[in-house]
Amino acid sequence: MDTTKKKEKKKEVIRLERESVIPVLKSRLIMTLANLIEQDSDRDEFLKLCKRVEYTIRAWYLIQFEDLMQLYALFDPVHGAQNLEQQKLSDEDIDVLEQNFLRYLFQIMDKSNFKIATDEELEIANSGQYLLNLPITVDESKLDTKLLSKYFANHHRDEKLPEFADKYVIFRRGIGIDRTTDWFIMEKIDMIITRTWKWLLKKTGGDKYFRRKINKKKKPLKKRIPSEEEQDFYVERIRIQNMELTVPNVLGKITIQEPTFERIIVVYRRASEDEEKHDRGIYVKHLKNIPMADLEIVLPEKKNPSLTPMDWVQFIASAIVGLFAVVTSLDMPEADLWVLFAILSTIIGYCAKIYFTFQQNMAQYQNLITQSMYDKQLDSGRGTLLHLCDDVIQQEVKEVIISYFILMEQGKATLLDLDQRCEELIKERFGISCNFDVDDAVQKLEKLGIVSKDEIGRYFCIGLKRANEIIGTTTEELVLKARQGQGQPAITE
Repeated sequence: MDTTKKKEKKKEVIRLERESVIPVLKSRLIMTLANLIEQDSDRDEFLKLCKRVEYTIRAWYLIQFEDLMQLYALFDPVHGAQNLEQQKLSDEDIDVLEQNFLRYLFQIMDKSNFKIATDEELEIANSGQYLLNLPITVDESKLDTKLLSKYFANHHRDEKLPEFADKYVIFRRGIGIDRTTDWFIMEKIDMIITRTWKWLLKKTGGDKYFRRKINKKKKPLKKRIPSEEEQDFYVERIRIQNMELTVPNVLGKITIQEPTFERIIVVYRRASEDEEKHDRGIYVKHLKNIPMADLEIVLPEKKNPSLTPMDWVQFIASAIVGLFAVVTSLDMPEADLWVLFAILSTIIGYCAKIYFTFQQNMAQYQNLITQSMYDKQLDSGRGTLLHLCDDVIQQEVKEVIISYFILMEQGKATLLDLDQRCEELIKERFGISCNFDVDDAVQKLEKLGIVSKDEIGRYFCIGLKRANEIIGTTTEELVLKARQGQGQPAITE
């Protein structure tokens, strides 16, 4: 038992809350639920209802999405300036329009179950290293602070905003796992030297000087090992810095692991270079599968990385210590050239290690930036907005369908019971845990007129056939029938 406890203490876990998003394809969800219905006629009615629900919800959002895209055409960093010139708008009118755009954008982000990354989440993310081992900072002088400051001043949000919210906003959604297997030769050497350095400081008492400075820089993370029932809410970090110094680990390949944000959206505006002509472009960038510890790669307007102050301190201190050792040895009556050679070799080797480690980290940084642009960046600007609009519809449809199915199959339920039953269904049929947004789903069902509430607060649904009659034939169905009547092939999803 003692050995197990020691091993468990070396684990680093991050507590994560369940996401509200349902990461199941809509088609798979509908067919899985339809196959649970025994009667063929009821199954056909259910499939028809799913189509009508989607068509209706899509129509509800159509006007809002069109307004969003028209507004973004004015603030597109590429062509927005030309469009604004054609409109001949005053600065006050443009200010109102850009605030309306942000309002629509933030509403869609909320509907898509995106959350604003907080200072605490960024602190947890930056408390470790994964593939990026350089300190990355933002050049704040290149970012506008008026746009977002004005928006948040007029639109209060329940969650605490991060310190950088006046310059840029990072939205995140979904949690995944990234694993990398490699030799990590330089990283292992760096880890061994770092541990040796800390050991020497501890033996000589030098750690007392550095400890206070380090503790001010980073607060220790609260860690504990979750029970088996809580495993879905925790993700383990496996880092080189915490690796055991064994022969297989040092000489062989190892696998490191880091939780990722499956989707990241960054919103910001660049500062205007010309004071007379304001830059009105609003940047919206969409990235995927970003490791938490490497979150810095999504930051806008990054400064070029350089050696850290600690690297310079170690570099200069090593040179001073080496010079002092050489001078002291030369003052001795019998100077041992081999001792001098060993001292100089050690100092030069350590300085070379700092330099080459920085060069390797710089190359890795450039590789990660290139990868984020080509592999991890899903889209930007208008493409990101179109993706968000479709994502909102997909999530809303899935929530409504699951809620209706539960009420149809399991009968009346309170809001709390319905929420629990929906989560259990998703877990049982798809093996996924999520925080089901039952409030929004029930509101949509009531708006459709196919769910009601009795006198004691329990919700119940209308029968399938009657539900289809209430929603009625949609425009999309009429178009499909007309197309089929003209002999044209129908477009199916």
